[in-house]
Amino acid sequence: MENVQVIIQARMTSTRLPSKVMLPLCGKPVLQIMLERLAPLQANIIVATTDDGTEAPIIDLCKSLNIRYFRGSTEDVLGRYYQAAVHFGANSNTAIVRLTSDCPLIDYELVSKTINTFQTNLFDLVSLGPHSGFPRGLDSCVFAFKLLENAHLKATTQPDREHVTLGFAKFSSFTSHNISAHEDNSHYRLTLDEQDDYKAIKAIYEKMQNKLDFDYPTLMQLLKNNPYLADINKHVEQKTV
Repeated sequence: MENVQVIIQARMTSTRLPSKVMLPLCGKPVLQIMLERLAPLQANIIVATTDDGTEAPIIDLCKSLNIRYFRGSTEDVLGRYYQAAVHFGANSNTAIVRLTSDCPLIDYELVSKTINTFQTNLFDLVSLGPHSGFPRGLDSCVFAFKLLENAHLKATTQPDREHVTLGFAKFSSFTSHNISAHEDNSHYRLTLDEQDDYKAIKAIYEKMQNKLDFDYPTLMQLLKNNPYLADINKHVEQKTV
C-alpha cells in the first residue's frame, strides 16, 4: 500500500503485565505473532517503542524480522507516534494506521478494510473497534497525518500526550466513520493487559492448534462454540483514560 504507515506502539514497561509483548505464544513472542498476522503489511509497519533502556528485546525482534522501528518517549506516546511517522517520511498525504502491540489476534483483513475505507472515501479518520461491535483487541484506526501533526503541535496536557487520538477532536474539525460489525461482539475480550487475558489468548490459540492463518469469522465461530474461552478473562476491566 502506497503512503501508508502502520505504526504499532510497543513497550516493555506495562504496569499490569510487564514485558507482555515478549511473552511466549505459539513458541514465539506475542509481538511476533501480531506481526506475522499482519505479514502482508510488513513493508508499511513501524514499531514505535521507547527510549528508556528497556526496549532492547523489542528492537532485537524487529531487527531479526526486518521490521522498521523507532525509539521515542515512554510517556509522550503522541510525540513518539508523530516523530516515528516523520522519521520514516510521512507527509500531508500519508495515512497513519494506529495499532497497539497487545493485540496478538489482530485480523489483517479487518485492518485492510479500515485502510481501504479511508483511502476510498473523504473521511479524515476511520476506526474499527468495540464501539462498533467488534471484540476488544481487533481495534484499528486510520487517520490523516495532518490530524496527528496538529495534535502533536497543540496538545499540552498529560492525557493528551499519553494517548495518540484523545486530543484530535480538541484541536481539529474532521470527518470520521466507524466500521460496523453488524452484530454486538464487543463483550469478547481479545486484548492482552492482565494474566488472565494471557491465559485466554493462549487457550484460543491452542484450540486453533497454534495456527496463525485464521480469519475473523473463524475466530468468532470458535468463541461462540466454546463459551468457556471468553469466561477466562471476562472479569478483567479495560483501563480507562
